[in-house]
Amino acid sequence: MSTTAAGVLFLLSLVIALAAVHVPLGDYMYRVYTTTKDSRAEGLVYRLIGADPKAEQTWGAYARSVLAFSAVSILFLFVLQLVQGTLPLALTDPGTEMTPALAWNTAVSFVTNTNWQAYSGESTQGHLVQMAGLTVQNFVSAAVGIAVAIAFVRGLTRRSTGELGNFWVDLVRGAFRILLPLSVIGAVILISGGVIQNFHLHDQIVNTLTGVQQTIPGGPVASQEVIKELGTNGGGFFNANSSHPFENPTSWTNWVEIFLLSVIAFSLPRTFGRMVGEPGGRRQGLAIVAVMSIIALVSVSLTMFFQLQHHGTVPTAAGASMEGVEQRFGVANSAVFAAATTLTSTGAVNSFHDSYTSLGGMMTMFNMMLGEVAPGGVGSGLYGMLILAIITVFVAGLMVGRTPEYLGKKITPREIKLAATYFLISPLIVLTGTAVAMAMPEQRASMLNTGPHGLSEVLYAFTSAANNNGSAFAGISVNTTWYNTALGLAMLFGRFLPIIFALALAGALAKQGRTPESVGTLPTHRPQFVGMVAGVTLILVALTFLPVLALGPLAEGIHS
Repeated sequence: MSTTAAGVLFLLSLVIALAAVHVPLGDYMYRVYTTTKDSRAEGLVYRLIGADPKAEQTWGAYARSVLAFSAVSILFLFVLQLVQGTLPLALTDPGTEMTPALAWNTAVSFVTNTNWQAYSGESTQGHLVQMAGLTVQNFVSAAVGIAVAIAFVRGLTRRSTGELGNFWVDLVRGAFRILLPLSVIGAVILISGGVIQNFHLHDQIVNTLTGVQQTIPGGPVASQEVIKELGTNGGGFFNANSSHPFENPTSWTNWVEIFLLSVIAFSLPRTFGRMVGEPGGRRQGLAIVAVMSIIALVSVSLTMFFQLQHHGTVPTAAGASMEGVEQRFGVANSAVFAAATTLTSTGAVNSFHDSYTSLGGMMTMFNMMLGEVAPGGVGSGLYGMLILAIITVFVAGLMVGRTPEYLGKKITPREIKLAATYFLISPLIVLTGTAVAMAMPEQRASMLNTGPHGLSEVLYAFTSAANNNGSAFAGISVNTTWYNTALGLAMLFGRFLPIIFALALAGALAKQGRTPESVGTLPTHRPQFVGMVAGVTLILVALTFLPVLALGPLAEGIHS
């Protein structure tokens, strides 16, 4: 079987599996967030944190709860990393010094669901920090994203109220009822495929066939690996991330990991459709997931096509696109992983994007520049796509000269200002950060390559940070005080400013009553609307980022 045919079958099997779980998982998440019953464990948590599960919050109170929880999480993880040398299961000889700048960057990274790593995991973080710090944040940062998405949907579906639910209830339910049980099942599957799970420090020494002694690192990897993918986090236990055989041993575990990082985000539109209710709620959910699917399939297909070519700085020098790719995965399946991890906000890698063809590397950047909405991160992909749907309705309303409406809510100047500001935050951070870095000789010195490919390394770093992805081109050296600080700020603002504007928009929509449909109302469940949302998404990103892409990967492709 040819490489292309094998890649197509690999992709087709993923599509079938995701389609099969879309309805049952989406319906299950709908029940999780609409039931009024709490378990004993959840009730205990509410008492411990002093939360009233029956109380509702306005968008402002909901946003303050998100920010307060995240601020405490950053502080805890920051301190934990700095004192880890005095804790159990610490590394006896760390390979990378945990400086305050690096601890700040890492704390912000994991709390914002970015998981950008400016260090080698196995030689920097002890097992206790990996488990009690990083893995815990993998759970709760993902639960925060889902909670905000559910609050946004409530804003679309509720009438004449300022309340969006209770953040603490949404957070706990997401972690306890969705992420934790799915992670247990996923971890067992990964362990059966060869992913390690132990408490060995770096004290396992073996003699190789050539007589050389080699140290084999160990650790509780499977339990972190599963939530790293399921929660669209991406931070690996090892520096090589999902290309390391202890994290991703075989072709079929590679398939499982891509499935895990996509499954919740692709199922949430079903949850949205159920919450909208009848008539037409399920069709509204299908329209949103159709937009996500179309963009995702086009992106994956183009990435795979470009990677099967042989042009670009590194592939030309190596003579093939296998440079930076694990042989056990191959070019096509690695391209599927690269597209999936950047279309979501996962950031895990099983190959090195810095070695991709110029246009293949451009696709990974373009996926993030879309706002990671196809299907995006857990939660963030859904509310990002719904905001793009609102912008599309507004554009359509301008074309026909009518006040735009979405799900019975009028899109007034206030709503469109909030939606437009939400969309502009990420490009502002990306382009400003890249421009400042490229203007400073010391920061340009961190680039492995010069010319267009060097620009791509810097552009990729700020695109990844601002969109809370976490993957890197891997050519740039970022463990410096300046990059740790700048990228940390990009992650912080790129996560919480959009959340604030999304919640503000949800609050404004929730206060409205219902506007009856009329002959001028744009149907938002038909193929025409699906095409319009996809078109508006692509056009907005192209208009924003095309100039800088022309200086980076496009210039490299033409030169090659």
